[in-house]
Amino acid sequence: MTDAPTTPAPARATRALTVADVSARGSAVLDEVATVVVGMRQPLRLALAAVLAGGHVLFEDVPGLGKTLAARSLATALGLDFRRVQCTPDLLPSDVTGSSVFDPATATFEFRPGPVFAGLLLADEINRTPPKTQSALLEAMAERQVSVDGRTHPLPDPFHVVATSNPVEYEGTYPLPEAQLDRFMVRLAVGYPARDAEVDVLARRLERRQEQASVGRVVDAETLVAMQAGVEAVTVDPDVLAYGVDLAAATRAHRAVEVGASPRGSQALVLVARSLAVLDGRDFVTPEDVKAVAVAALAHRLSLTPQAWASGLAPQAVVQEVLAQVPGPTTARRA
Repeated sequence: MTDAPTTPAPARATRALTVADVSARGSAVLDEVATVVVGMRQPLRLALAAVLAGGHVLFEDVPGLGKTLAARSLATALGLDFRRVQCTPDLLPSDVTGSSVFDPATATFEFRPGPVFAGLLLADEINRTPPKTQSALLEAMAERQVSVDGRTHPLPDPFHVVATSNPVEYEGTYPLPEAQLDRFMVRLAVGYPARDAEVDVLARRLERRQEQASVGRVVDAETLVAMQAGVEAVTVDPDVLAYGVDLAAATRAHRAVEVGASPRGSQALVLVARSLAVLDGRDFVTPEDVKAVAVAALAHRLSLTPQAWASGLAPQAVVQEVLAQVPGPTTARRA
């Protein structure tokens, strides 16, 4: 006989920070992370915007660009309880979610929480673990809970997943299924640093005389929840909402796309754009905010036709083409 479900997690606090407060604290977080992560301001800004929108982040790029350091530093600056899972082919779902362990003293099974019970979970090299383990994260990412042995366990609030993936190595890897890719609010590419930034990376490493680099805590989990509530208090002009829907719909009609962005994609597009606006100190969203996040929010949700894939067309190029073709609203009124 299975245990009854646990009581749902209590609702988060309703206290909301003002737009100016969210912007100031967000800038402070990015400045603190920039003390150890060099040349990644824009990707980190999008990652922070996704976190403020309540979403999860996927960093996908070649090894050695600081993706893991960026995720760990962001978690520390946000004051979140941080756990890391190094994904490997032998990683089991219970290694992520936890499992029930028999206690001889009481002759009962006791649930031992896994690393997913954290404020921010880093799934490092997530494409190195098999689909069964990858799918163990689906319920956690979508429902903020895990189910083990018929019992439901709520996750902490806030809860976010930051994953890294290596797109250039295919041996011994398992590509993320579309259903799980769709759970990530944004997929970000770090890119190689500029020459001056790379020189700065080397200089800072020599200056600190050790491999370890750390950042200080800027806010705490309670403040992050208040920042997220402040973002939720900002409304979006109907014309901007319609523009986001038009962009997502255009990907579905594109000749090179077999499956376009779903309504979850248009929602992610608008929510992250709203967070960007708040980080800029604005209580209204412009079409430029939507354009700034379009590739990160939509490209990983597209499935290309076999012909387009064989020709080397990238989903990012499809989104850029859609941005050039879909007209935006002529004005954006203050909400």
